[in-house]
Amino acid sequence: MKPARLVVLGIAVVAGGLAALLASRGREPQPPPPPAPAAQLETVDVLVAKFDLSRGQTIDARDIGWQTWPKAAANPSFIKKSDRPDAINQFIGAIVRVPIAEGEPVREPAVVFAKGSGFMAAILPHGMRAVAMEIAPVNGAGGFILPEDHVDVMLTRRDTTAQQAGGVEKYVSETILQNVRVLAVDQTVEEKNGEKVAVGKTATLEVTPDQAETLALARQQGTRSLALRSLLDSQATNDNDDTGERTSINTVRFGISTIGLDH
Repeated sequence: MKPARLVVLGIAVVAGGLAALLASRGREPQPPPPPAPAAQLETVDVLVAKFDLSRGQTIDARDIGWQTWPKAAANPSFIKKSDRPDAINQFIGAIVRVPIAEGEPVREPAVVFAKGSGFMAAILPHGMRAVAMEIAPVNGAGGFILPEDHVDVMLTRRDTTAQQAGGVEKYVSETILQNVRVLAVDQTVEEKNGEKVAVGKTATLEVTPDQAETLALARQQGTRSLALRSLLDSQATNDNDDTGERTSINTVRFGISTIGLDH
C-alpha cells in the first residue's frame, strides 16, 4: 500500500476515535442543580416552664425560662421575650393556679400574683369563698376525697315535727349543696407524686357567699357529710351550665329520706 494511503487511513482512524470519545462524553449525565435554599423559619422566644409546676407552687427563677418557638404557632396569650424581656423577674414569686407541664408556655391566667396574700386567697376565683368543714372516714367517702374533686354536701338532722306527731325519734337526710369543688384536704392541695394521702380531718370547699351561710347553719342543725361525685358527673354538669359558672346549688333538697327509730 502506498504511504499516502496509509497516512490518510491513519488520519481517518484517529478522527473516528476522537469523534467516538466526544460522543461518549456528551452522553454523560449532567450533575443535578444545587438545591434551593430552605425558607428561614421565623421563631420567637416564649416563656415556658423548665419543670412540672404543681398547683400552689411559688415560682422561682430556675422554674421558668425562654424557649424558641415557631412564630406561626405562638398563641397570642404566650409571653414573648420581644414584648416582655423582663418577664422572668416579673413572674418570680407568683403562685401557680393550675398545673403547668414541663415545656408548656406560662400564661398569666395560670398563675396568681399574690402580693403578700395567702395561697388560698390567691387561688380563689372572684366572688367565691373558702369554707372548711370537719370530715372523717364515715362522712368523707372513706378518705377517698382529694383536692380538685367535686362533692355533694348532705345534712342529716332530727325531724322534730315528725317526732312530736308520731312520738318516735326521726331523722331526715337532704342534699343541701351540689357539685362543690374541694380546694384542699387539711393542708394538702394535691396528691404528691402518686403518694397516698392520709385521711384528713378538714375539707376546704369553694362556695358562694350564700352557700357559706348554708354550711354554717347546717353545722348547727345536724351532721354534715360529703358524697364524692363521679368525675364524669362533675364534668357533665359543668359542661351543661350555660352561664359558665359552677352549678353548686344552694339549699336544694334531693331525695329526702326519713328514718324512724323507736326507743
